Amino acid sequence: MFKKIKDRYDEYGKQHPVIKEWFETFVFVLVMVIIIRYFICEIRWIPSASMKPTLVEGDRIVVERVTHFYKKPQRGDILVFYPPFVKINKTPLGILARRTGIGCNDVAFIKRVVGLPGEKIEIKTLPDGKNVVLINDKPLEENYILSDYDSIPCSETMYCGPVTIPEGHYFMMGDNRGNSEDSRFWGFLPEYRIVGRAVTVFWPLTRIKMLTLKNKTLHAN
Repeated sequence: MFKKIKDRYDEYGKQHPVIKEWFETFVFVLVMVIIIRYFICEIRWIPSASMKPTLVEGDRIVVERVTHFYKKPQRGDILVFYPPFVKINKTPLGILARRTGIGCNDVAFIKRVVGLPGEKIEIKTLPDGKNVVLINDKPLEENYILSDYDSIPCSETMYCGPVTIPEGHYFMMGDNRGNSEDSRFWGFLPEYRIVGRAVTVFWPLTRIKMLTLKNKTLHAN
């Protein structure tokens, strides 16, 4: 495509400067889109109910990529990422599609960081039916989830622990614990598969809000 445009310009010379301008504008816009998406931020929309009540279907969010270059993810952060079982298209066209967002078919998830590298994590159901996440044997207070009593029961094939999270990996869970395909099913998230951190809902207007937690500490009973 680029060659065809270049040939037309060479053929007609100065008689058609608009072709050169169009070509330069197209290249400039493409480069800027790649730079903004890779280094600054991108826009995503929420397709499922796995992050209710924090995020609902149809929410439009801003995902920032700036802190990824100098700061590790923190507990409570909401991340967009490619889960381990998703095969990423590593061809030049696939990489370009991810950088620009045009024609990208790689499936991305959005979940919350619950467990950090080196921590021991365990998911338990108490006798009263309440579900808890234990970090280093201490219960994690999670006032952002949909319900303490609505969760997918753990099985032998799930990653419910107790297990230590490997270095460079994170344990991700949806806020809607009864309807979320998260680390309980596919294990730990490698850091290199993280796209960015969700920071705000900007659409619809009635749901505009920041997505940063003020309290990310552990609380023992």
